[in-house]
Amino acid sequence: MSNVTFAPFVPSGTVAAPPSKSDVHRAIICAALSKGVCTISPVALSDDIKATIGCVEALGATTTIENSILTVDGTGIFQGETAVLDCHESGSTLRFLIPVAAAGGVNAVFNGSGRLPERPIGIYTDMLPEKGVTCDTQGGLPLRIGGRLKSGVFYVPGDVSSQFISGLLFALPLLKGDSDIILTSPIQSAGYINMTIRTMSKFGIEVDMTDRGWHVRGGQHYIPTDYTTDGDWSQAAFFLVAGAVGGEVTVNGCNIDSSQGDRKIAALLREFGAEVQQDGGSITVKKAPLHAVTIDAAQIPDLVPVLAACACFAEGTTRIVNAARLRIKESDRLKTTAALLNALGGKVTELPDGLEITGVASLQGGSAEGYNDHRIVMAAATCAAGAFGAVSCTDAWSVNKSYPDFYEAYTAIGGKPTIH
Repeated sequence: MSNVTFAPFVPSGTVAAPPSKSDVHRAIICAALSKGVCTISPVALSDDIKATIGCVEALGATTTIENSILTVDGTGIFQGETAVLDCHESGSTLRFLIPVAAAGGVNAVFNGSGRLPERPIGIYTDMLPEKGVTCDTQGGLPLRIGGRLKSGVFYVPGDVSSQFISGLLFALPLLKGDSDIILTSPIQSAGYINMTIRTMSKFGIEVDMTDRGWHVRGGQHYIPTDYTTDGDWSQAAFFLVAGAVGGEVTVNGCNIDSSQGDRKIAALLREFGAEVQQDGGSITVKKAPLHAVTIDAAQIPDLVPVLAACACFAEGTTRIVNAARLRIKESDRLKTTAALLNALGGKVTELPDGLEITGVASLQGGSAEGYNDHRIVMAAATCAAGAFGAVSCTDAWSVNKSYPDFYEAYTAIGGKPTIH
């Protein structure tokens, strides 16, 4: 285990947003299902993306990467009868590919590490047996599936994870008959489902929205295409918040028209009182007096740790609500975000479904757990932009899960990380 210490600094400079991890996951799956040769660029090989690449290869695709261009050849997809898919710690990989493998009639074993074996998959294990797929599990991973997915009506809750809906959306066009996904509760993280549908459309697949969910025509074919990925708003947020609490930072490559829900960071920082300027795909955030806000996190769960860090520097009490799903992420992110910020001199109270953050003049700095959670460690790095003293954190390399170049980009805006 490596620790990292972030020295206090005044953020200044420009960085490029990394490729959107969410977008890349989706493009890889669509490319593999196209049964042809596709390129995806740019791509950064985070641990989660490596997991998805490894799993589509286990299903029969082949891949190569050179100069951030990933080539996916899907001509061999589903030609094997069995496959072992190691999803490592990637929830997206697991939940996207369970129905995909089932649609291909593959007898598959899904493995994982870290907290992934404990994260919920019951929606699938309850639903899929009714649609021709056997599921063998002791309550988590490993999960063994067999048989072939049948079309029909799929009832899915919208408030556990949008990843279950995305997984079905990828799989259902491959089936012979038409299918409907019907929501049994209000949708959260709708932006991620919109991203799935948008990516699928680039590969020639049509999905129709209905009053209660989505209608997916069977017998469709993914068409090979060369795909350009979006910049990642959820990763850009760490640098933008650093600008808001400590200096001035510009992030390039942020598509304002992106279907990523996390593009809302720009509007939220304006609401906090920061100076925010957008010029095409470039966004600049400059420090200004911040004041408390109320944030509904239902559609933007990944932003909660960094928004909570921002709230520590805002006058008044900020409330983050509708965030109960964060308890089943790489860590219990409500608990671990509160623990991080309180260890650094913040005043954070954990609520059943959110956080209450009372602003302080400045964080003092100190030592905190990283909980092997990439977003907790990156939030700690952001805190150093406005702290009196150094911020130390465990699990330095957990950032590789989503953003292997994080420390390099952080240094580009004046950050001072020391890994030891």
